[in-house]
Amino acid sequence: MSDTIADEKFVELNYRVIDNKTGDVLVTVDYPIGYVHGVNDVMSEEVTKELYGKKVGDIIEVPIDTKLLYGERDESLVFTDRIENVPEEYREIGMTITMENEKGEPRNFIVTRMDDQTLTVDGNNPLCGRDVTFMLEVLSIREATDEEIDLGGAVGADPELNEILERAQ
Repeated sequence: MSDTIADEKFVELNYRVIDNKTGDVLVTVDYPIGYVHGVNDVMSEEVTKELYGKKVGDIIEVPIDTKLLYGERDESLVFTDRIENVPEEYREIGMTITMENEKGEPRNFIVTRMDDQTLTVDGNNPLCGRDVTFMLEVLSIREATDEEIDLGGAVGADPELNEILERAQ
């Protein structure tokens, strides 16, 4: 009999974030994500609820309201500058640049456009303002060890799965 996802089960998942308008895959993982279900609350409650009772091989699709996660898109976080004002190592689309505000708080900006004369960076999360679906595939399920339950994830791994939606930044 196949295990199903329940509290205190160690679960490994792959996921993709799909743009509902274009069908494009916006985010995917290069390696499975492991966590202890019902212990580690790093995934949204709606995703966790959908995973209960699922088996290896099951795929779930959960629409995500990016406005709840990131708020409205803020055009004041989009800057265009002359390319000669930007160090060469940052002159690549997709490059992440970390800057600090006047309070010393860091924020990631992504190079989104570039031509011979200008470069544009955007401090909004790339998923902000998009209509997306979170597609998760269950890869494995097993009993979690006591140590994994204490940690909320695999021993020696970072159980903070916030990277799921931050990875695209």
